[in-house]
Amino acid sequence: MPATLSMTNNCPFPIWPGLLSGAGTAPLPTTGFLLNPGESRPIEVPSSWSGRLWGRTLCSTDPSTGRFSCASADCGSGTVDCSGSGASPPATLAEFTLNGSGGMDFFDVSLVDGYNLPLLIVPEGGEPGGRCGPTGCLVDVNGLCPSELRVVADGEAVACRSACDAFGTPEYCCSGEYGGPGTCKPSIYSQLFKNACPRAYSYAYDDATSTFTCSAGTSYLITFCPSTTSLKSSGSGPGSGSGSGNNPQAVGLPLINDTMVFLQGSYSAGEMVVPMMPVVVLGLLWAVWWLL
Repeated sequence: MPATLSMTNNCPFPIWPGLLSGAGTAPLPTTGFLLNPGESRPIEVPSSWSGRLWGRTLCSTDPSTGRFSCASADCGSGTVDCSGSGASPPATLAEFTLNGSGGMDFFDVSLVDGYNLPLLIVPEGGEPGGRCGPTGCLVDVNGLCPSELRVVADGEAVACRSACDAFGTPEYCCSGEYGGPGTCKPSIYSQLFKNACPRAYSYAYDDATSTFTCSAGTSYLITFCPSTTSLKSSGSGPGSGSGSGNNPQAVGLPLINDTMVFLQGSYSAGEMVVPMMPVVVLGLLWAVWWLL
């Protein structure tokens, strides 16, 4: 039986979801569409589908060329359909491998390629077991983004680049001599993402707390710009460790870091930039946790 990925736009502005099938997976008939505020759209995917989806923002069609493009997460196809092209970083990604090893679905929300929108995945209808629980990034990281990572359009922060995308060095990209989990460690920039969104992938080797599994046949609700009320069906509330899906590494990791929400609210006006001192302190605390 096919699985259903139901996408809802809870943002106060339109978004254009894009979908990309993984290598060796048949492309979907729909690879991009408009989703207005408050709208939902279910997409059926094959039971063994793998791929990713994301939300594009501030999209328009050039009247002189007819080319469609977006200010964040553009797929470069020139049309609303992405037609086999992925998101240009930075982009918040929802990633799925359905009916994979052991008859399990694997899914995550990744900020490895940067961030552009809050996003929540909630599994529904699957058998309990494994590490089946909600994951996502509910905080507006654009409001926390350091100036050296910030992407601005029309004077507004619309996305936050990863350190790899911004600087391209091996230690940030986990390449070369840093191409393994033993040598590539969290950076102050990836810690910013992790502190804000504890269950999302923050860098290439952030597997332990960021990969979730459900039994094959599960359907998934994907919400862009979720509110905390979006967690009701998941049984997980902000600031609590509930709903970790029995993921032993995710126990105690909330979907929302209340400290980062407070910081975001404090600096949401004006430049929308968190001073680096609180970020450094939070980063040091995370580094201590990592070493324990």
